[in-house]
Amino acid sequence: MPMKILLLSGVSLLFACNISAQDCNGYYFLQNNKTIEMAILNKKGEQNAKQVYTVSNVSNSGSSTTADLESEMFDKKGKSIVKSKAQIKCDGGVMMLDMKMSMPQQPGMSAETDVQGENIYIEYPNNMNVGDNLKNATMHLEWDNKGMKQSMDMEVFDRKVEAKENVTTPAGSWDCYKISYKSKTRIKTMGIGVPMNIEGTEYYAPGFGIVKTESKHGGTQIVAIK
Repeated sequence: MPMKILLLSGVSLLFACNISAQDCNGYYFLQNNKTIEMAILNKKGEQNAKQVYTVSNVSNSGSSTTADLESEMFDKKGKSIVKSKAQIKCDGGVMMLDMKMSMPQQPGMSAETDVQGENIYIEYPNNMNVGDNLKNATMHLEWDNKGMKQSMDMEVFDRKVEAKENVTTPAGSWDCYKISYKSKTRIKTMGIGVPMNIEGTEYYAPGFGIVKTESKHGGTQIVAIK
């Protein structure tokens, strides 16, 4: 192969890697030292709690970007209820959210609780289209909650891109993909299981993130990014 073509191929590859890295930069969970506030809404659409996420340790390697995420939930009166940690990844513009972010928070747990289990990610491809079926994901976790052995099995499935919609929250407006999904969760305490099934909807803005969720149990929406 002539040297000119080799050089051109190298430049093209470098350009492609740079574009892929840039595709990850806009996600709010991958912006170092950002704080994201999410309102937690009840069935009537009223806020009864909030979740505050803090992003740190953002690092880039080729087309991949990772970040650590600390989360703290507050009740309606502003009292801290529970803390947790998760990890976010983006590779070539494909957003991957740690499934632990979807874990129902258990009273008494904190960011220091030793949760055992592999990091499992839910993927949001940058080239999704209406009608696409997205990948399922399953997760198993175990932890000790003040002397009580607990575990959780969670499956997210039937993920489908239903439509494109413009979504407005107190934090702004975005053109989003409306993604429907189903989830099955079983939390066991000392061997006794409590099942929970959800059919919900996410509104995902490409290159930015999830700005709103809905289900018959309530939902969430971004209210501030600082």
